[in-house]
Amino acid sequence: MTPAGKTVFDKRLPNSEPKLRQMLDKLTAKHGTVLVVVDQPASIGALPLAVARDAGCQVAYLPAPDHAAHGRPLSR
Repeated sequence: MTPAGKTVFDKRLPNSEPKLRQMLDKLTAKHGTVLVVVDQPASIGALPLAVARDAGCQVAYLPAPDHAAHGRPLSR
């Protein structure tokens, strides 16, 4: 999202380092600072985070919700 709240990229991430780099390079060239946020940093999110860090992007992750704290079961 831009500072004005416009969505810039909301798609499935490429699953290869060259395609990720190409995507990040385009976003950086067009928008400047890029923040990459994933919700699975230790599994499938590891590659995008590593490539983003190497490309000079900011990175963050969203931790899984604590279902027990909200009184909801993990599965049915």
